[in-house]
Amino acid sequence: MATYHSGELAVQQRAALTDQARFSLGGIGDSVPAVAAAFLAEQPMIVVGSTDRAGRIWATQLTGAPGFLRVPDPRTLVIDALPLPEDPLSAVMVQAGAEGPARIGMIAIEPATRRRMRMNGTAVRDGGGLRVDLDQVIANCPKYIQKRDHHTLPPSEEARAAGARTVTDGTELSAAQHRAVSTADTFFIATASDRGDADASHRGGNPGFVRVLSPTLLRWPDYVGNAMFLTLGNLMLNPAAGLVVPDWETGSTLQLTGTTRIVWDAEEIARVPGAQRLVEFSVEAVREISAASPLRWTAPGYSRFNPPVA
Repeated sequence: MATYHSGELAVQQRAALTDQARFSLGGIGDSVPAVAAAFLAEQPMIVVGSTDRAGRIWATQLTGAPGFLRVPDPRTLVIDALPLPEDPLSAVMVQAGAEGPARIGMIAIEPATRRRMRMNGTAVRDGGGLRVDLDQVIANCPKYIQKRDHHTLPPSEEARAAGARTVTDGTELSAAQHRAVSTADTFFIATASDRGDADASHRGGNPGFVRVLSPTLLRWPDYVGNAMFLTLGNLMLNPAAGLVVPDWETGSTLQLTGTTRIVWDAEEIARVPGAQRLVEFSVEAVREISAASPLRWTAPGYSRFNPPVA
């Protein structure tokens, strides 16, 4: 039977949403229903969060032709892909199993239909990909997802892009990265509990919903949701987090790792339309990979649920 951990319960209580959270608990299972398995089989992308060998949390995206996500049984997900060699999670995923299973969080998202599915478990290397034993399978609502369609680069174009791929590392955002984050309408966040159980989730809003307060400090609003507080609950126990901001037009990814602080101050929150809470993220390391994905996406149709941006 699904339960919440102490961090999730603490946030639910502080937000005065314990009753709603108790109702939402019915959306957490430990197996993949047939309709969800069919959904996964159609997806070309999944976002994965985990911890690197230095103990830092990162989020990344894995891609493949539809069918690269398979559910051989309701408690298992097979991902026929691994992170790029340049990815901060590459070493952990490549060695998953040989050095002990990797605890990972995942979210599959289909922007065209605003559907998403969240899964958490332990992964081991399986040929050219991963086999994940699932602990949690979570139903999520479509709020704050921007509608997009996609196409995949032809093999020749993908090969050219991969050949010209560049990697940029840093400890703070550059001016261009500042612009990318401050105009983003979507990012993904990876967190882990104090026991290391990982989770990956989606955050969306109108461009500008993420504020860059400095090259090393971001802030975003926590909007109305399902009251589970799986992300904030983890952050209550373990403030480390990883973000990935995809460039939907170029396939590049901007990955950040650092620590967070949940802002509960009513006056601060009131200044941000739609915010129920705020989250501040202190950047510790940055990795930008050009042409990380072969997927290219159309301009967004913004969710009607997105609050305005001040």
